[in-house]
Amino acid sequence: MSATETPAWTALRAHHARIADTTLRDLFAADPTRGDRLTAEAAGLFLDYSKNRITGETIALLLALAGERDVAARRDAMFAGERINTSENRAVLHVALRAPRCATILCDGHNVVPDVHAVLDRMADFARRIRTGAWIGQTGKPIRTIVNIGIGGSYLGPEMAWRALRPYTDRACTLRFVANVDGADFTESVQGLDPAETLFIVCSKTFTTQETMANAASARAWLVAALGEQAVAKHFVAVSTNAEGVARFGIDPENMFGFWDWVGGRYSMDSAIGLSTMLAIGPENFTDLLAGFHAMDEHFRTAPPDKNLPLLLGLLTIWYTNFFDAQSIGVMPYATALARFPAYLQQLQMESNGKHVDLAGRIVNYNTGPIIWGEPGTDGQHSFFQLLHQGTRLVPCDLIGFLKPLSPLAHHHTLLMANLFAQAEALAFGKTAEELTAEGSNPAQTPFRVAQGNRPTNMILAESLTPFTLGSLVALYEHSVFTQAAIWGINAFDQWGVELGKVLAQRIVPELTKDSPLTHDSSTNALIRRYRAANTT
Repeated sequence: MSATETPAWTALRAHHARIADTTLRDLFAADPTRGDRLTAEAAGLFLDYSKNRITGETIALLLALAGERDVAARRDAMFAGERINTSENRAVLHVALRAPRCATILCDGHNVVPDVHAVLDRMADFARRIRTGAWIGQTGKPIRTIVNIGIGGSYLGPEMAWRALRPYTDRACTLRFVANVDGADFTESVQGLDPAETLFIVCSKTFTTQETMANAASARAWLVAALGEQAVAKHFVAVSTNAEGVARFGIDPENMFGFWDWVGGRYSMDSAIGLSTMLAIGPENFTDLLAGFHAMDEHFRTAPPDKNLPLLLGLLTIWYTNFFDAQSIGVMPYATALARFPAYLQQLQMESNGKHVDLAGRIVNYNTGPIIWGEPGTDGQHSFFQLLHQGTRLVPCDLIGFLKPLSPLAHHHTLLMANLFAQAEALAFGKTAEELTAEGSNPAQTPFRVAQGNRPTNMILAESLTPFTLGSLVALYEHSVFTQAAIWGINAFDQWGVELGKVLAQRIVPELTKDSPLTHDSSTNALIRRYRAANTT
């Protein structure tokens, strides 16, 4: 059955028609306790969802929809290791990556938790050797710079985590990231580095990813030119499952850290893909990161539906995407340390739920995955917030803040948080022409100054940005994405759309340097010929 054919969907459509014109001003005026009631808290995170265009009936109907679409059963199937990634016939067990040693999580009858902790123990041992200087490079120098080479999930998670947790990092060791196949990315990343003090981490499950292996080859050539072939084993490690390919590259397979086909790339930052994170913040802090993930996993698995943060967040996304026809959702962290968090969520949400067919392969007749975008506050207030306040498009936003600062400049944090709370208030309630007139507004300017309000937001607060909090925050969004996919009846864990462009690129690569016949469309053929002409020597 399609999601749109369920009784709850039909009821939600009728309910939306009744309350679509009800404003947040109306809702708050009718219920003085609203701001205290429509909240939930777990795993170090506090969610205030009172500034959404919803009533108690809305939440009841959304929870009924979750029941009719078997969200809880699908969640339990994931935690039980069932092969819910149906198009690839795989289990989906990123929750096992942060399970405690005593846990049992089965995949095809095998408890995968000991395997996970065996890799974590190897990572911790390696991290301690790098951080203490026990691991030395080819010339006897300790490692001072780590360059993570990966792309997609092998890059966005580690870079986001490193930026978010900078106060917890060893400042004697520098971390850099290379992802883009544009040669400028690699060239700039090694600018000024001493090869004798540099370690490269090559992150590719298959050790065949085109962009990653091109950058890895350039890194190898850069190192060999300075230190010779024998230096590769001392200055490269791999996160992969392809031991043969790793060895062929010159990396000792003992320095290969593996993971499993039940870990999707965008769900892998707490696997061996997080080796660079562990090197930066240390094994103990990495353990706290995993604890935050696990705390949110357990909350999602056990909490009552009406207090379940990921479930509520996912259902609110359904509400705006499918009933208000919102095309995008803004994510605005009021923390410069989370500058890469919106980009991380772009992949998590859009690669997971950017699907046009359901689990049976049938084309859906409703919108799925919204566009995710955002920048840190207060930067965004001086650019795109103009559209949020006075534009014609409805853009629901998640606003994220922390009660205690990472910086010793406490007065800056007071200003930051004042802006966070003010923006949520302004988006919700706006400013009417009558209010502006009462304040003495120039009548000629009044129409231009009116802000309609009624722009919905979720407020997510934590005490401070710690490893635990970051893990909990990422897991919150992972399970929100899962909830949405379960409602829509789509597979959040494959990404076949990513493959098409990669396959075509492999075909075009030799055509750019070889004067061979072209059989693409007229536009692509003309572009290739233009490139050839510009690079003919």
